[in-house]
Amino acid sequence: MPKILFIADHRLNRSPSQRYRFEQYLSYLESKGWRWELSEIITEQDDRIFYQPGNYFKKAFILFKSILIRFNDLRRAKNFDVIFIQREALLLGSSYFEKQFFKKNHVVFDFDDSIWLLDTSPENKKFEFLKNPDKTRINIQHAHCVIAGNSFLVNYAKQFNPNTVIIPTTIDSDFHVPNPSLRNKKKVVIGWSGSITTIKHFEIAVPALLKIQNRYPDQIEIHVIGQGSYAHPAINVISKSWNARTEVDDLNCFDIGIMPLPDDEWVKGKCGLKGLSYMACGVATVMSPVGVNTEIITHGENGFLASTEEEWVACLSQLIENPDLREAFGKAGRETVVKNYSVNAHKDSYLAILNSLLK
Repeated sequence: MPKILFIADHRLNRSPSQRYRFEQYLSYLESKGWRWELSEIITEQDDRIFYQPGNYFKKAFILFKSILIRFNDLRRAKNFDVIFIQREALLLGSSYFEKQFFKKNHVVFDFDDSIWLLDTSPENKKFEFLKNPDKTRINIQHAHCVIAGNSFLVNYAKQFNPNTVIIPTTIDSDFHVPNPSLRNKKKVVIGWSGSITTIKHFEIAVPALLKIQNRYPDQIEIHVIGQGSYAHPAINVISKSWNARTEVDDLNCFDIGIMPLPDDEWVKGKCGLKGLSYMACGVATVMSPVGVNTEIITHGENGFLASTEEEWVACLSQLIENPDLREAFGKAGRETVVKNYSVNAHKDSYLAILNSLLK
């Protein structure tokens, strides 16, 4: 019975990247005879320290402890058939462990962002000097197979490792299911979901949302799922902390889901997760036409693409005023996810990659 060790930063059901890149496939791998183990370096207790301002000595200890964990993983690597590294083995700039795993075992390197660019969280900007922009290239070179989340990432990775394949970030369409009964019958809810580190992307849409709020003062609500304390001085926002147990219900409260993004190199590597999660729940979706979003959305058929403030206002206005259009986009969006961006659509490809390494 083959065995796989997943090397990642966080515990199960904590990181969106991990959840949508490999955790959703674990039960399927088990059903096909694979045993698995996850080795994370940030515990739940560490989490409360690492992503808050200050606590530099405690953060340094967490980083030191993570090195010890990876040395232990290296010692027992021979007990596994495949080592699956999601994004990086350490939060530091070193590729030492990736290189050592490559010497000892079959290595899969998986990534879903432009992680060769620096994008440190605001709480840890002082640690940015510990990062190494060249690390991703080195890690790609020291993998027997690379899995990337979209064509932009694949084109980057293939410069350094020809054995690179696309598996898009996928949604478990049996878990993310529509439930229109949860929607507000009196108001149209425009919603955004994401971490507090990406709230800057939501705020790109604030000028358009302010106009929408003034145009439809008693008809809409704006929901933000991520951090319950979030507020914005220009618009009225109903904020709620993200919770794995309530995530799908919270998304199903949206009538319209939005995914505004800047057009830059970091964002071109993103895999459309927010939009896909809205669409899987049958929520009409509006995205910025950046990166993979232009592959996910066919404008006017399964959602809208909006660039300028005027386009955002126009698209949102159409959807607010036309419930039939919202319903049609919701159904078409759900079909897009099930066909092209679901776990069921890609699980056999995922399994085939792992099995190929055994041969």
